[in-house]
Amino acid sequence: MSDVRRVARIADILFQKRVTWEKTVKFNLTVVTAASVSLLAGAALAGSHMASEMTIVSWGGAYSKSQLKAYHEPYSEMTGVTILNDDSSSTAVAKLRAMSEAGNITWDVVDVEAAPAMQLCDEGLAMEIDPDTMLAAAPDGTPAAEDFGEMLVSSCFIPQIVYSTTFGYRTDLVGDKAPDNVCAVFDTATYPGKRSLFGVPINNMEWALLCDGVEKADIYDVLETEEGQAQAFAKLDTIKDDVIWVSAGADTPQLLADGEVVMGATYNGRLFSVIEEQKQPVAMIWDGQVMDLDGWIIPAGLSPERQARALDYIMFATDTQRLADQAKWISYGPARKSSAPLVGKHAELGIEMGPHMPTAPQNLSRAFLMNYDFWADYRDDFDAKFQAWLAK
Repeated sequence: MSDVRRVARIADILFQKRVTWEKTVKFNLTVVTAASVSLLAGAALAGSHMASEMTIVSWGGAYSKSQLKAYHEPYSEMTGVTILNDDSSSTAVAKLRAMSEAGNITWDVVDVEAAPAMQLCDEGLAMEIDPDTMLAAAPDGTPAAEDFGEMLVSSCFIPQIVYSTTFGYRTDLVGDKAPDNVCAVFDTATYPGKRSLFGVPINNMEWALLCDGVEKADIYDVLETEEGQAQAFAKLDTIKDDVIWVSAGADTPQLLADGEVVMGATYNGRLFSVIEEQKQPVAMIWDGQVMDLDGWIIPAGLSPERQARALDYIMFATDTQRLADQAKWISYGPARKSSAPLVGKHAELGIEMGPHMPTAPQNLSRAFLMNYDFWADYRDDFDAKFQAWLAK
């Protein structure tokens, strides 16, 4: 499926707010809630067979707060389970490999992007999930596999959100011409000053080729060649001395807030927080946003008690209402069709969240969809090449 068609398909999945969905969601939501409570009550009665404590790994910041409010707090209140938070998702693949080799898996549920989830699944480090028996059905009874649809990109991946990596810029540091194109990051003449990028190949290689004249539809074919990789690195060379390389989603928002960079890349939800919650003089460039999926995996090799707890949590945290609840706290689109009609206002700010989603029609029109298969196959190789380039 072409990149353009895949983007359009995801937009259709997330924004089809048909009247029938709205009616069935409103009518049947109490049934799903009752079913969830019943499941949790059963889990409580069988408590000796489920762990009383679990470690959930995520990304920290505004994103972890959204999970805390939508998932962790209500689940802990219902079950009494203690949830420990670990903000190590950016290094999840390497750490799970090390844990597996040592025979000591200390994590119970891990939040990862789609491509790393595929890597972990291929390596046998994540358990396979049967969505129709391990995930909650939609309020109208639609099986989870159908409700999640094309978001189920791996047999081990439990989708949560659609998000994007994009650029924010300081409105008071860009002069009279505000940037509206992703290639502004390479235009140091018009926009002098430091910019921040994640110190990894993913997204940077795509933007480099896109801004060096390669068509979106051809980017991954070009990137698969030695010549294409050299072209991407050559384009990145033009701004290398002007870049502050970051490793966490919170870094660029802080650099923007402090005025240390004129523009920088991070997740759209982080930028939403800095713009709408913190009221910093920052705006977003939606052009060239790289869309991706994020969700859960359960590590392979857990004890039966820990695995049962992890599956119980996943059943709860990925139902229709819970995914919609997360969108009250951060501007990421829920991965279930049935959740989309329930997305409303921000829980504290009172503003409509729909226009702030990467999948909103006005934001989606110039998006670029991540090729999960490409990065699952080549990520380790590209990581090594990128780090070698950074060290030059």
